[in-house]
Amino acid sequence: MSTNPHLSGQDETLTGQAHRRLEEMIVTVELEPGSVVSEAMLSSRLGIGTTPVREALQRLAREYLVQIFPRRGVVVTAIDVRQQLQVLEVRRELERLIVRAATKRAGAAERAAIADLADRMEASAGQQDPRAFLRLDAELKALVSRAAANEVAADAILPLHAVSRRFWFYHHADSPAGAITNTLHVGLARAIVSGDDVAAAAACDRLIDDLTRFAKATLPTELSRSGG
Repeated sequence: MSTNPHLSGQDETLTGQAHRRLEEMIVTVELEPGSVVSEAMLSSRLGIGTTPVREALQRLAREYLVQIFPRRGVVVTAIDVRQQLQVLEVRRELERLIVRAATKRAGAAERAAIADLADRMEASAGQQDPRAFLRLDAELKALVSRAAANEVAADAILPLHAVSRRFWFYHHADSPAGAITNTLHVGLARAIVSGDDVAAAAACDRLIDDLTRFAKATLPTELSRSGG
């Protein structure tokens, strides 16, 4: 499963493969928050050389998923509700821009692909498979970003999506606030397909509002896990 919304089939360099696989391991908490890893350990685990792994880690550091300490190793960043709320604040503006652009610029084939994805997301509701949801979420973001035809905005939002997906995956079992997230994604996709950019922007806001409530609902959980 790729959790990278901008990953394409062309990103199959060794660095691209290492980034894709490490991002998935971090987002799905296979590499736990706060864990210390090394280039050599990850290289052995992935079966990819240390140079591509090093380059992938540098990219992940720019995406807020790891911290690199020279001569000390690499630390998977903590999951922080305060950071998530800041991310959502920025995502609201960027996502609204991307969604409105996609609504106006998407071609017939792109609209058909987004509509098909909306149907698949709706069909998956109730399956209680968080990894499948992340896969569909990533695919939707990739389709919408391509349809928006704004590479600057897409590059700016890429690391924010990764942070948000990890936060959601880590907390989804603890909080009922995320129960309607799938439905809101379906509504957003269908608003984009409709060509109504005002409705699409409103659907985007509803999704970010839901994710914000979800983040705030985790506050007691985070405090209890930290011993507060």
